[in-house]
Amino acid sequence: MKIVIQRVTSAGVTIDKTQVATIKKGLLILLGVVNNDAKDDIKWLSNKVVNLRIFSDENGVMNKSVVDVDGDIIVVSQFTLHASTKKGNRPSYIKAAKPDIAIPLYQAFVNQLETDLGKKVQTGQFGADMKLDLVNDGPVTIIMDTKNKE
Repeated sequence: MKIVIQRVTSAGVTIDKTQVATIKKGLLILLGVVNNDAKDDIKWLSNKVVNLRIFSDENGVMNKSVVDVDGDIIVVSQFTLHASTKKGNRPSYIKAAKPDIAIPLYQAFVNQLETDLGKKVQTGQFGADMKLDLVNDGPVTIIMDTKNKE
């Protein structure tokens, strides 16, 4: 699994001109799943996300987690995170998992985040054409890949 985490002051997801998710301070997470991702990746990744100290403390030092600041999270599926651009100019998405693999792992990741965060995590809609609005705070953007966890 690969994620892009963006620290935001606000974020939202719109599908067909209807806003389906909105948060204030927190994290917008883009999640890409590949065929060999497994459930054991989820616990590790969720734990990293909720404990990642990327919010400023009273001294302006990034020393607080999303839990510490009572922030919210939106998770959006994004198969294009696994684009291969080695050949030609048209990206290949052959590494991205098909929905029968990706959807259960995506849902399990959201459920694990809710458990670790202690509150509801908002989402986009898997496979939908979504419009994302966000104000990246900092900007702070972190990329994590479960293939690099050791």
